[in-house]
Amino acid sequence: MDAKTKESFVHSVFESIAPKYDMMNDLLSFRRHKAWRKFTMRKMNIQAGDTAIDICCGTCDWTIAIAKASRTGQVIGLDFSQNMLDIGSKKLDTEDLNTQINLVQGNAMSLPYPDNSFDYATIGFGLRNVPDLHKVLQEMRRVVKPGGKVVCLELSKPTWQPFKGIYYFYFRRLLPLAGKLVAKSYEQYKWLPESLVAFPDHHELKAIFEQNGLQKVEAYPLTGGIAALHIGTKENGRT
Repeated sequence: MDAKTKESFVHSVFESIAPKYDMMNDLLSFRRHKAWRKFTMRKMNIQAGDTAIDICCGTCDWTIAIAKASRTGQVIGLDFSQNMLDIGSKKLDTEDLNTQINLVQGNAMSLPYPDNSFDYATIGFGLRNVPDLHKVLQEMRRVVKPGGKVVCLELSKPTWQPFKGIYYFYFRRLLPLAGKLVAKSYEQYKWLPESLVAFPDHHELKAIFEQNGLQKVEAYPLTGGIAALHIGTKENGRT
């Protein structure tokens, strides 16, 4: 599908699955997404007062973790799905983080912030869903300060057998069925394995980070390559 069709379709997917999104994440990743995020936070090493924009923030679990680590730094959670943001907003009420976190409905490919605004720009499980991942990475790099970090936690592609075969059977056949049974959303969860087909593996994504001007790029495959963390640095003195 073309970029505009993909954008419209993905928006409809996340608007519809928002109420069951957190539950399905736990179910479909066997709760590993929580461990992946903890690993990511350790590698980020956020300091008190650091600022961040969490792009494709969804229901805001990572946004909240970043704000708690920063303690006083302003954090933006940006997503194009208002239904996802509405669920995230309830979490902010529970955590009493409404003054530190600002939720914004917006487009990851056109961030409404000036150059050099944040210490971190993060995207969790959203890069494979955007129409143009190069544009998103360029925008993330643009809005971080010189020396700041662009961080992506995303599903990836296992590389070793027999785990690879088992994983793809689960992801392509069983995952959509689980979506149908638990969330009543077969077509939406059928999209998830389809979205990974054309997405780069962790080696390719590291190269894409570098192609888009990021330095010192680190790539960490997680749980046999099911997911991967990438961290790139904006060179000092660059805009």
